[in-house]
Order: sequence, then C-alpha cells, then structure tokens
Amino acid sequence: MSQPLDIVVAEKRYGARLVLRDLRLHVGAGEIVALIGASGCGKSTLLSIAAGLDPHYQGRIVLGGKPVAGICADIGFIFQEPRLFPWLSVAQNIRFSQGGGAQDDPRVTELLAQVGLAGYGDAMPKQLSGGQAQRVAIARGLYTRPRVLLLDEPFSALDAFTRIKLQQLLEQVARDHGLTIVLVTHDIDEALFLADRVVLLDNAAGPARAEFKVDLPRPRKRSDAAAGTLKTAVLRQLEEAHAI
Repeated sequence: MSQPLDIVVAEKRYGARLVLRDLRLHVGAGEIVALIGASGCGKSTLLSIAAGLDPHYQGRIVLGGKPVAGICADIGFIFQEPRLFPWLSVAQNIRFSQGGGAQDDPRVTELLAQVGLAGYGDAMPKQLSGGQAQRVAIARGLYTRPRVLLLDEPFSALDAFTRIKLQQLLEQVARDHGLTIVLVTHDIDEALFLADRVVLLDNAAGPARAEFKVDLPRPRKRSDAAAGTLKTAVLRQLEEAHAI
C-alpha cells in the first residue's frame, strides 16, 4: 500500500554553495509528482536526500507520518543509468538487496513478467539492450515492495520509441503496485504524461517556484489539446525562471 511522503529541506549545501533552502514537498499516497527545473537547481539532490543517500542536510523525511533516517526499504530508487552489476545475472541483480542468488525466486519471476522480460532471469547484462537493462532496474526497484519509488531521469538516455514504451510501463507499474512516485525529468511531455502534479524548482535555492495540477483522464493521449495548453503554461514558467 502506498503512503504519503513529506520532504522538508531547511538547508542543503555543497561546501559554501547553497543548493536547497526552505523547500517543502508533500506527495500524497498513490500520487505521481514530477520535478522539473534547470540543471543544477537541486532536483537530483532532493531525491538523494529522500532516498537516504545524502544525510548531510538540515530537514526531515517523513513517510506515512513517521520520520525516516537513512536508507529505507520502503523507499525505492531508480537511477538515470541501470547500474547493473555485469558479473551478476538479471535475476541476481534484481535480488541484490537480498544478496543475489536464487535464480528461481518467484518474486523475481513475477517482476520480470510485469516488466516484459519473462524468461530473462539467467541473462547477463551485456546481453541486454538499454531499454531492457532499464526494465531490469525497474524490477530491482520494486523487489523490496517499496511504498515510494524515486526516479532520477530514468529514461533520458534512451531513444524516443523506447522512452515512450517505458513511460507506459511505469504508469502501469505505478497503478498495479499502488506506488507513490517522485520523478525527476527534463522532458515536459513525459512529466505531463505520467504525473498528477508537476513541480517547478527555482534556479535560486528556495521554495518551489510553481506547481501545475495535471487533471487529465487516464490513459492519457499525448495529442490531447488540454495537455498542449498545460505544456504551454509550464514552458512559460520555465522561461520566466530562465530554465530554458
């Protein structure tokens, strides 16, 4: 079952450089929120903090009303690159958090089927395409049955066709698993296709510059006129923020 996530960053610095300040983000249970903004505005840093990968900040992470400190099995993370271990099979990569092994793990078999890779458990990463490797990364992120899934530009390195297919897969996975999702992306079309809400971070450290409710029916059509109108509004805010 999904849970609400609250991220509060009073201050985050890299040395003397202020990256985030006075930023509060609430993500409702089962909600998909996309974070957009210029490179360097702190989007990926915010995800790292939420995932427990960066403890050097002032603030707090609250999941389902309970404070979270450090890495938590209830919060999954999918990186921009698949980051598969080349010496481990697909199944072992998915089970890595449990020490690998057990090629016949029924949980692995179930997840591979869900991401469209049934029968690939014994394959090695070098045998996979980029899109297939990212599907494995999604399955690995789901293995521990997280309540929240964080994704840092997970499809940006893929070709346009593969990216569209994996966006559709992610939407289906979110629905099937009832996940709360925070997605960092530079692709406005991707944000509007996947998210219930788009949050624009400002170039200057501080509160979010703008939020856009994506009140469009699912399954969504990329050619929807309402999506085009909303995209224009998002682009206008990005231009005002000097993010494009």
